[in-house]
Amino acid sequence: MRGPVPSSDVDFGAVRTEFELTEEFPADALAEARAAVDRCAEGREDRRDIEFVTIDPPGSKDLDQAVHIAADGDGYLVHYAIADVGALVPPGGALEAETRLRGQTLYLPDGSVPLHPRPLSEGLGSLLPEQDRAAALWEIRLDAAGEVTAATVRRAVVRSRAQLDYAGVQADFDAGRVHPSIALLPEVGELRARWGREHGAIDLRLPAQEAVQGPDGWTVRIEPRTDFDAHNAQISLLTGVCAAAIMLEAGVGLLRTLPTAPDDAVDELRRTAASLGQSWPDGIPVGEFLAGLDVATPAGLAVMSDAARLLRGSGYASFGTAAAPEPPADRGHAGVGAPYAHVTAPLRRLADRYATEVCLAACAGDPIPEWAGGALDDAADTMRRTNTLANKVDRACIDLTEAVILADRVGEDFAAVTMRADQVLLDEPAVIAPCTGGPPEGRRVTVRLDTADVPSRKVSFAYAKTLA
Repeated sequence: MRGPVPSSDVDFGAVRTEFELTEEFPADALAEARAAVDRCAEGREDRRDIEFVTIDPPGSKDLDQAVHIAADGDGYLVHYAIADVGALVPPGGALEAETRLRGQTLYLPDGSVPLHPRPLSEGLGSLLPEQDRAAALWEIRLDAAGEVTAATVRRAVVRSRAQLDYAGVQADFDAGRVHPSIALLPEVGELRARWGREHGAIDLRLPAQEAVQGPDGWTVRIEPRTDFDAHNAQISLLTGVCAAAIMLEAGVGLLRTLPTAPDDAVDELRRTAASLGQSWPDGIPVGEFLAGLDVATPAGLAVMSDAARLLRGSGYASFGTAAAPEPPADRGHAGVGAPYAHVTAPLRRLADRYATEVCLAACAGDPIPEWAGGALDDAADTMRRTNTLANKVDRACIDLTEAVILADRVGEDFAAVTMRADQVLLDEPAVIAPCTGGPPEGRRVTVRLDTADVPSRKVSFAYAKTLA
């Protein structure tokens, strides 16, 4: 078994062609983006005194979110500034129409296909450092246990002080020199993660593949994640929970939904855990059990992989509209442990623009603008459609990369972990693929590459033997 052999000839243009992806915007939509102005500038609160920072992957330019966390008595005060896209995109114009077709930014290994033209998403709308920017400013107060005691959002002008990335923030924290604006982020992140588990949230910690280009070409690896990735995600989830509560109280909005895990699926997971020697005491909720799994072990990874069946049927649900006057009966999100809404990434996701506008109006006691309320049903449909597209594009890119880098290695043996009885994860490269022959679940195995076909993007293995 030799090491990975990256290849430089992965052509993602074929994926763009297959799914009809193009960055090019209609001329009138691009003109609106270039001429964008803040339609709500006159009424904004000046909060440039808050020392916000952004945390994003290295090289990001479409910065939706900036954060600042402070102590508030024995609790916490979270300020979360979100790019105010609703104030920059003219209602009823060509740009709004184009974004309602696109739905969201699509990410490919060699670049993105943006929701908005880059002059807006990477320019005027982006919360770039040392720039005055229009924002929807969330102010969320938490008690010592991380429970929300108050939440509101209003329009403000903000100024980020620094653009940080996850690895750098983690390194700073480990060295004891974390930026003061986020010094409390680990504390709040842990409290909110615990709050989620106490409310039944199920967090799947599965390996996420990514195709990356190095000096020798493309390969596939497991996406590196730091503790700060998880902590920062909790602030976004917190904001989404607050937004959902505001919209439900107002009787109109757009939720991100995920049904509660069925009892029979939980029972089946218990049987899987027992068969793989993973202790799950009676009375421990499934979310708590999964949070304690060591996914660095083959058995823990196999159980976590099996748990994916618990979280199925995600969607978007508008309500308070002519088509959907009432919220859905199952209005919660099983991954969060509460009703939840997308409001923190409007530069990259259509739903956030309209949901944010509903929250701004509700908190101000103003009528919800017709341009926002009237778009909720269509936004829900668009998000459902484009989420499916995004998943297909992501899978196609990974499958293509896997096929290319393994194309000349058919017949070779690889060390792997069995995630399911029909699926393995290779040690190197980090390929996840079907495997025949019934490899024992949750064990280290050797598998033989049977197929690596580039035109069909198909890779498959056959079980050879179990490793000690």
